[in-house]
Amino acid sequence: MPKGKATTVFFCQNCGNESPKWVGQCPACKEWNTMVEESVQNQKIKSPGPAMRASMGKEAPVLLSGVEIRGEDKILTGIGELDRVLGGGIVQGSLTLVGGDPGIGKSTLLLQLCHHLTESGHEVLYVSGEESKAQIRMRADRIGTFGQKMYLLCETNLDDIAEAIKERKPEIVVIDSIQTMYNEAASSAPGSVSQVRESTNVLMQLAKGLGISIFIVGHVTKEGTVAGPRVLEHMVDTVLYFEGDRHASYRVLRGVKNRFGSTNEIGVFEMREQGLMEVENPSEYMLDGRPEGASGSVVSCSMEGTRPLLIEIQGLVCRSNFGIPRRQATGTDFNRVNLLMAVLEKRCGIHLGDCDAYINITGGIRIAEPAIDLGMVLAILSSFRNSPLSPKLMAFGEVGLSGEVRSVSQARQRVAEAARLGFETCIVPKSCEADCRKECGKNTKMEIIGVANVQEAMDRVM
Repeated sequence: MPKGKATTVFFCQNCGNESPKWVGQCPACKEWNTMVEESVQNQKIKSPGPAMRASMGKEAPVLLSGVEIRGEDKILTGIGELDRVLGGGIVQGSLTLVGGDPGIGKSTLLLQLCHHLTESGHEVLYVSGEESKAQIRMRADRIGTFGQKMYLLCETNLDDIAEAIKERKPEIVVIDSIQTMYNEAASSAPGSVSQVRESTNVLMQLAKGLGISIFIVGHVTKEGTVAGPRVLEHMVDTVLYFEGDRHASYRVLRGVKNRFGSTNEIGVFEMREQGLMEVENPSEYMLDGRPEGASGSVVSCSMEGTRPLLIEIQGLVCRSNFGIPRRQATGTDFNRVNLLMAVLEKRCGIHLGDCDAYINITGGIRIAEPAIDLGMVLAILSSFRNSPLSPKLMAFGEVGLSGEVRSVSQARQRVAEAARLGFETCIVPKSCEADCRKECGKNTKMEIIGVANVQEAMDRVM
């Protein structure tokens, strides 16, 4: 069939909306400066051929009550932290997107996943559009010995990849990366909006039709989101983001979307020469190297899914040498820090208007939970008064605009984690005090102090 005349259209990188001309704001999702130009052919998009439809089988409506759910449908990866984020393992026929900064360890993690799966007897196909087979073998030798069912395919043509998947029918497929794949049904260049969308659609049909679990590696933009249309994240079942400072040894795997489990779980890894190693006790890891006897240092607790995570909050407050005080926050919301400082000034009479203030969540992790508000307040007060707090003190609670300390969820788990690591005093919201005392039980070393507002917390520890 002769190709049609090439035309130029504009696609929204956020939602995939198509426009015949460039506009500053997308008419569909209302985002600004997201339209990109692409050259396309005026031809119909190819649908799956008869061979593919025959291999997938014809679906017929069934009763919901007649659908069986088997526990063995989830495949354990052999990596406990990854299983936690995935919701207990890999679901058969699922489509998972793994995103992260360049060099953060996405390919290493997925190669380790293949290593554990092949050792368990599962058949895996690793498709790479960025590396040669020799390069993958070099990385694989550093990780360990692979089983006999590990297959490599270095290809970017999605039609050839689909044929190989249908012929081999492995249990797990890894695509590294989706931006390098080329689908002949879309005439634009690899990595463009339409190519990423159409390629993911083909992989989704293969995953659902053949019951194959597929992992897709996605590059990220400078804003930290997966490159390509936002519809890509809606098409897949699970979206995992690999976070962390490239210059630090730890990595955090966070579930942003998960149709089969919680979206609040995280997995913590440490980058070593042999690859990524699990950090089974992240609280100890995050508090490692904490200074004792220094003002402005407070330990707080954040819940990441079902896991309590103790973190060190550092505050530094000093007189400003300029007319406008400087405020900076690392690892938490900058506006939240300004709000808490305003509460201290209004409700407690602490004059911070002429002071520079810096807040840092150590370890490079980013925490958005309001339960660390009380910890940040105490860190600011400790630095302002140059008065060190007890190294065995832990505090958590949400601070309101009236200066009240509000209750937080799963307070008992937070106190239990602090007691396990040897902390002796916990500053908690007044409404959570009774519940936390029940958790301590006969543990007389743990003192629970319930506070109703910031002024009361300041009087008890300062």
